[in-house]
Amino acid sequence: MTFPTPTHDVRVDDGRVCAWDGLMPEHELLQLHTVLQSSSYTMNEVARHDTMEYRHWAVEIPLDVAPRMPILAPAMAAIAAMVPGRSFRLYRCYVNVAHYGDMLFMHEDCAPGAGELTGLWYVCDRWDPEWGGETMFFDRQRDVRAAIQPRPGRFALFNGEITHVGRPPNRICHAPRYTLAMKFEPVP
Repeated sequence: MTFPTPTHDVRVDDGRVCAWDGLMPEHELLQLHTVLQSSSYTMNEVARHDTMEYRHWAVEIPLDVAPRMPILAPAMAAIAAMVPGRSFRLYRCYVNVAHYGDMLFMHEDCAPGAGELTGLWYVCDRWDPEWGGETMFFDRQRDVRAAIQPRPGRFALFNGEITHVGRPPNRICHAPRYTLAMKFEPVP
């Protein structure tokens, strides 16, 4: 079996940040983008317990719906490429949306040693690098060690213990920044 080769592959402390382009056909990406534009977002997502007063917009994707979307199979192929011989299962799936002026905070997605992975699909029909919106990854000293730029259909996969933040778009960007997040836990 052949696995996709990442277009980005960076070590951050004991973890890894990878990204792939072209895992999802363009027509499926555009259909997903249309669905996300009309979804009912609520301001209920928080980065950390100490930032509860700064909620941001998100919508949950039911776990029974995710396998019928064009996101799970390529995400599982990326996991097999990044962590061969290990099995993971999806335990949460949701979409974050950020606009210029939103406040997003650095955070980790799991406890140290949990071995979880986070996948992020960048769902947009276009993205200009001048618009910002990168996902930044930090080492233990809180220095930036990697940045993944939003691009239509790009998929980022990383160890959930790595401190990261999705930066909101810059002032010149009038498009929302959609990231479809997938949380995976190891199967014993």
